[in-house]
Amino acid sequence: MTTSSALSNADTASVVPLRTTALHALHLELGAKMIAFAGYEMPVAYPHGVISEHRHCRASAALFDVSHMGQIRLVGDDAARALESLVPADVMGLAPARQRYSYFTHASGGLLDDLMITRRQSDEASDLLLVVNAARKDADLLHLVTNIGHRCSIQALPERALLALQGPKAVAALARLDANAAQLRFMTGAFLTLAGSRCFVTRSGDTGEDGFEISVPASEAQTLARALLAQPEVQPAGLGARDTLRLEAGLCLHGHDIHATTTPVEAGLAWAIQKVRRGGGARAGGYPGASVIEAQLVNGASNKRVGLLGLERVPVREGAEIVDSHGRRLGRVTSGTIGPSVNVPIAMAYLAANHALKGHEVFAIVRGKRQPMRVTPLPFTPHRYVR
Repeated sequence: MTTSSALSNADTASVVPLRTTALHALHLELGAKMIAFAGYEMPVAYPHGVISEHRHCRASAALFDVSHMGQIRLVGDDAARALESLVPADVMGLAPARQRYSYFTHASGGLLDDLMITRRQSDEASDLLLVVNAARKDADLLHLVTNIGHRCSIQALPERALLALQGPKAVAALARLDANAAQLRFMTGAFLTLAGSRCFVTRSGDTGEDGFEISVPASEAQTLARALLAQPEVQPAGLGARDTLRLEAGLCLHGHDIHATTTPVEAGLAWAIQKVRRGGGARAGGYPGASVIEAQLVNGASNKRVGLLGLERVPVREGAEIVDSHGRRLGRVTSGTIGPSVNVPIAMAYLAANHALKGHEVFAIVRGKRQPMRVTPLPFTPHRYVR
């Protein structure tokens, strides 16, 4: 089974009872291999295996259960301005039905978590829907309530499941259930009726492919999942394929490629700070760590996240030390695998800025031996979003 080392930290030894998603019984019925991940029992792969699931997603459409992620609703006239006090994104300027990537930062500029923000609009109400990482959702909720709970209503949504339908044929499959799905474009969202359920759907995902994320009532998630799996393009896929897909797409996984000691500039995520929130902008700063991040935007960071291509067929996993030709330490690998689509070893790592140059050759230490790798632009596989 080819997966990146991001799943090696699955909490298999946890003594805390694992939570399950609304699709747990369906996963077992489909023969999934289950693992502990972020406090949940989740499918890592189905009988076809990780590589098959990965390739099917690249060629057709794969259905992932991502219900372990946190969904949080912010309501109130001051919700957008309040959220801007915690993230560097332009939330106030986010138009209805639009989505934006951002992150929570702390006072030293480090990344507490990354998240998706969507301004939803319906006949009943307008709100902000946040999707946060599973391992951080309780901490994120506390962070929000503690800092801006007096300015807007903050509601966790544990009664909702989240499905991700990803791949170039995802739109054909979803449009059979609601033709309006085809009208969405990348990073937009709408309320759709799917298999009798009122769902909120965004055209987004973390595979690098076209696709959708579907927020559905948990009690109706299995009916919807079965309806999607009945479409000829769709097969189930687990966490293993989700990890190799996002790594080929050059996308960060919190707790591995980004964490509390990593700044957005170091991580190559400064593109998510819009001009209005930068120095000289109308609403510059005002979020935790703004002065640190602004200084790095102007002066650069001493370390940078880079892509690495292996020059030999030896996979390089998370934690491997990166050295120069003289054996001097340059950084470490944060995610790595043999990419099923590119068919070579790939990795992401943080290197000293003077070594983070395209084409620069470095070495990963694998079982005591030096494996040559070359710095390469990200992503490893081109994104195929529909804009």
